[in-house]
Amino acid sequence: MTQDPPVPPGVDPNVPSPARLYDYYLGGRHNFPADRTAAKRILAALPDLRDACWANRSFHQRAARWLAEQGIRQFIDIGSGLPTVGNTHEVVQAVAPDARVVYVDNDPMVALFSEELLRGNKTATVVTADLRDPPAVLGHPDLRALIHDGEPTGLLMTAVMQFVAPASDPWGIVERYLAALAPGSYLALSHGTGDRLPPSRVQAGVDEYTKATESIYIRPKDEIERFFEHLDVMPPYPGAEPGLCYVGEWGAEVPALADSDGSRMIYCGVARRR
Repeated sequence: MTQDPPVPPGVDPNVPSPARLYDYYLGGRHNFPADRTAAKRILAALPDLRDACWANRSFHQRAARWLAEQGIRQFIDIGSGLPTVGNTHEVVQAVAPDARVVYVDNDPMVALFSEELLRGNKTATVVTADLRDPPAVLGHPDLRALIHDGEPTGLLMTAVMQFVAPASDPWGIVERYLAALAPGSYLALSHGTGDRLPPSRVQAGVDEYTKATESIYIRPKDEIERFFEHLDVMPPYPGAEPGLCYVGEWGAEVPALADSDGSRMIYCGVARRR
């Protein structure tokens, strides 16, 4: 029998949340019966979603490691989600022990479990804030303590902008974050797509998220490419042209073997700010 986690103040365990649903897809235990029930319905419509989430998680880790290898020493992980194996600070600090990481999420459960994980770590912290308010996120004193002005930053936004409604201008939000970061900063972003999926199955998943704390907005490739306008997009793997790809392919040793139905549910890219 699954033992439910404690319920932090401000959390309604009867309403699914994207962070807890994602945690369930990855086999985590930081979720409640309402999350598990909703997740099972979503997986019935989109059976490759677990694979998609694992592929996305792997992209996040490969991109973070690659950025650290390029000399990036400070990172902002927006929509970081609940802690799991291979968290951002663990990945980048394996390359550069002095790397600094700020996790940002608006789910109180993320703060609760991340604070436990990061207790005593002076180079990583978690900020509870809404990504739709860049000034509040970037001006938070805990973020300012670790992220230095004028130094290039790795901005990680994996599988999170899909929870921002068109009316909130998700492209403008990303642009505002990048405008506040130093030249030479990087964006690593992934986003769900329905380009290769039956519309009825996509809609079934979307409908389930309308009952959660945040709705989901699945976008076609051309709308996801807009997040990378005016940036220098990196080739996703040796021999490839600069551009977006599926999450399984980015940074893969053998991209053809990394291709899967789940991977094709999410586009991704890494790009440098001039």
